Amino acid sequence: MGLQTPLIFDGHNDVLTRLFNAGGLDAAPSFLSGRNGHIDLARAAAGGFGGGFFALWVPSPDDLDARMREMSKPEYDLPLPAPIKTADALQVVLAQVAILHRLEELGALKICTTATDIRQCLETGKMAAIFHIEGAEAIDTDFHALDVLYRAGLRSLGPVWSRSTVFGEGVPFRYPSSPDTGAGLSAHGLALVARCNELGIMIDLSHLNEAGFWDVAEHSKHPLVATHSNAHALCPHSRNLTDPQLEAIAQSDGMVGVNFAVAFLRQDGQMRADVPLSQMLRHIDHMIAIVGEDRIGFGSDFDGAVIPAKIGDVSGLPGLRQAMVDSGYGDKLVAKICYGNWLRVLKTTWGI
Repeated sequence: MGLQTPLIFDGHNDVLTRLFNAGGLDAAPSFLSGRNGHIDLARAAAGGFGGGFFALWVPSPDDLDARMREMSKPEYDLPLPAPIKTADALQVVLAQVAILHRLEELGALKICTTATDIRQCLETGKMAAIFHIEGAEAIDTDFHALDVLYRAGLRSLGPVWSRSTVFGEGVPFRYPSSPDTGAGLSAHGLALVARCNELGIMIDLSHLNEAGFWDVAEHSKHPLVATHSNAHALCPHSRNLTDPQLEAIAQSDGMVGVNFAVAFLRQDGQMRADVPLSQMLRHIDHMIAIVGEDRIGFGSDFDGAVIPAKIGDVSGLPGLRQAMVDSGYGDKLVAKICYGNWLRVLKTTWGI
């Protein structure tokens, strides 16, 4: 079965969106009792999953199965979904915030706003959750919604999820492709970066195109963080990070979370689950060579992507730990990758 410790604190999951699509607050108790998908309490305990970034995402009205089929071809260039109106997005985000707070009320997790909160959860066995928004469609340009959501626990934000927003352009799902696919942040986007810096909200770079990445690198005072991205040198997908981008993350003392999504792991960019764990370790090794051992972790994309069959769901994490050990990763490095590096960069960003 493999190793169940150290606990893994993870950079990205989409369980809140899955629960929203399955019935919202009525579906929330299934997180405790068992549900279809990648994460519930029993499987988290079996896998040694200590928590992570719980993303709120506004789905586009498109055919997901068709997108998955397209991404199984040798080459693809999926059109970006149309932008979503702020008022429509806000309703979905509020519904998912309610699910997150309901899970806390049910005792399933604790919404964490400090690195100390997360560490205490890992020590006591309570699942730790960071309130994260993937795509800022619900944020108005006066930042009234941002300020209110911050008070509801928001501590991490991606300005875009591939769709364009008033704040900038996202990177498309394209293979093979450079991440240099369009314009960067708008004036509103630069203002969003400044306001997030003021509040102590971490800015997630994972779905920004390359121009947007460099805009954040130039204007943000915080470490550069990509919560769920892989190495472009090993998989030339538009969603992955080039070596110069990884070097910038290292120079900022930032962080990258290795994405389990198979299309971003495989050298052929295809959405097929027959990916050996050794391929994940190749991405880790490549990124460690550039960013160093203190700036790498996991960003699984559980409940949001096709992941390697060798993992399957959160209960399969012991096999990943075992693969690291079998490949010569020492106890100290394994602990850094599993949770320690995330605690470091969050404490730096949040200041607490």
